[in-house]
Amino acid sequence: MNIELQEIDILHSDSGPYGIAVSQEGKVWFTQHKANKISCLTQDGTIKEYIVLTPDARVMCLIISSIGDIWFTENESNKIGKLTTAGIFTEYSLPHPNSAPYGIAEGLNGDIWFTEMNGNRIGRLTAEGEIHEYELPNKASYPSFITLGSDNALWFTENQNNTIGKITESGEITEYPIPTPGAGPVGLTRGNDDSLWFVEIMGNKIGKITISGEITEYDIPTPNARPHAITAGAETDLWFTEWGANKIGRLTREQSFEEYPIKTSNGEPHGIGCDKDGNVWFALECNKIGKLSLLK
Repeated sequence: MNIELQEIDILHSDSGPYGIAVSQEGKVWFTQHKANKISCLTQDGTIKEYIVLTPDARVMCLIISSIGDIWFTENESNKIGKLTTAGIFTEYSLPHPNSAPYGIAEGLNGDIWFTEMNGNRIGRLTAEGEIHEYELPNKASYPSFITLGSDNALWFTENQNNTIGKITESGEITEYPIPTPGAGPVGLTRGNDDSLWFVEIMGNKIGKITISGEITEYDIPTPNARPHAITAGAETDLWFTEWGANKIGRLTREQSFEEYPIKTSNGEPHGIGCDKDGNVWFALECNKIGKLSLLK
């Protein structure tokens, strides 16, 4: 199987593409955390940009909600942002200063869940605009990515606590230690097998945790790859960014690895997502959006 790898330049230099999400109709949404923008790349190659209301917000991760709104975290301005399909922004300030919101996900009932890296809390934003926060047991956990599991709980990585966490709709928290010491979990996604898959940026592994809490780890072939984000492919493959190795990685259903070098040196790949046709999209902090296509 051959691959085709493309890189698309962003309109402005030093914009810092970071988070990425792909809609059902094939639009690629991404954050520009240095340029303070939410951007959309359409199928015809046009890029439309929306300037975030708060200056220097440091927009990081984003999702597309079930009704099509774009939700994102403002790491520096301490807010959760929303961009509607009509192009209207709304921002919600967090109760505690310097919470550093980062990962974001939609819950079963449409509530927006997010992690607070500095605050060591998991947050929930209701449809009425109310924010509820849940303290983590370890006050230096550094929660990062978060996603909805097949059990309807929200699962998240605890980068400094070396655990995978789970929080129910009622706020009950459970933590599962990762076997590898100092693994540094970051990216997290729900796989097509209903397990949760995560990357170990320091452990140099891809991890799998079942909803019952059983963890399996797979060693990445390239040393010091520093995997960052991960997403489930169109079939059963897992795709992830290798920040340190400047590659896009793939873990197949047979648990074998394939790695694809990024054209631009020091591309700094971060967020990653797949469209319905199986194309893999990723954000490069070197001011590009990458696309990897498998050619059968």
